[in-house]
Amino acid sequence: MKRENLVWTALFLVGGLLLVIRAGFTPQGMGKDYVRARTMEFVQVESSPELGEEPGSTRWIRVESDDALDHDLTAIGEDRRISWTRYEPVEARLYYEAEAENPEQTEYRLSVSRSIGIWVAAFFTLAIFSFLIRDNPFYRVAESVAVGVTAAYWMVVGWWNVIVPNLIGKLHPEMIRNWAMPGLEAEMEWPYVVPLVLGGMLLWRLSPKGGWIARWPMAFIIGVFCGLRLIGFLHADFLSQIRNSIQPLWAVGAGAEFMFWDSLRSLTLVGGVLASIVYFFFSIEHKGFVGRTARVGIWVLMITFGAAFGYTVMGRIALLAIRLEFLFDDWLWLIDPAGSRLPEAASLLGP
Repeated sequence: MKRENLVWTALFLVGGLLLVIRAGFTPQGMGKDYVRARTMEFVQVESSPELGEEPGSTRWIRVESDDALDHDLTAIGEDRRISWTRYEPVEARLYYEAEAENPEQTEYRLSVSRSIGIWVAAFFTLAIFSFLIRDNPFYRVAESVAVGVTAAYWMVVGWWNVIVPNLIGKLHPEMIRNWAMPGLEAEMEWPYVVPLVLGGMLLWRLSPKGGWIARWPMAFIIGVFCGLRLIGFLHADFLSQIRNSIQPLWAVGAGAEFMFWDSLRSLTLVGGVLASIVYFFFSIEHKGFVGRTARVGIWVLMITFGAAFGYTVMGRIALLAIRLEFLFDDWLWLIDPAGSRLPEAASLLGP
């Protein structure tokens, strides 16, 4: 075995041993999530004209809600009452305090599924970080799972948020109301047969001999998308930049007083825009005054690109900080910035 592989194997074994010791042989542990069991009970009651409700109608109300005080629930039959248990995530200290007060309590409990989710998330996070060492099977597995889960998630979102309400709901609204969306407000619109046919033609791309059929809807989609994006770009970027560049060089306040800093800001903005435009003006050789102005435009462009890149880096650093906080807080329990696991609360469980 190579020395490098031997070193990393030893580090992994030592790290795994420390995780097992901390997770199973310390009072506080790590990587656990707790929930609170709450009973959700609803009853179906008839309308009350005294409360201003429509006569002859019924509705479901929660037994523990304020609306239940206005109705007599003693005569409600079992067929008009439903209940289930909802598990709400809670802080670990609430579980510690409840266990210390009554070890037999069942309201607060350890959530096995959510705890497993924390460990799985920690594994995939470390697997992605392992690429910093070199490419390895753990990273490739984590990358494939992330891409697959993301694609599946957006496919489900597209189905329920786009296809069902905006396509099938327009062609057969009654079926969608009875099947998936009772509150859907839509009427049948036959023009939506066109996107249905185009979507079906796209599936011909999966056929070895009918792939050319998918070119027609693909060309239509790309053309419409480019046209809409062009209009949006003109309004959001091009025209808005021109509008924001038109600034008064002599800024005055409400009392007609001269505002030095606002005037300097406007002068810098307009001058930077004009210098950047001069850099891209090639009809005149960049010499003398024009050359010096073009060099100023280069500096303005470099500052702009640097600020945009810095903003992007800040976003990536924020994502990194979130993952590190997850590892040290939710998984390892080494930090507790929110005070959800107080040391004195954990000590109530005993050794």
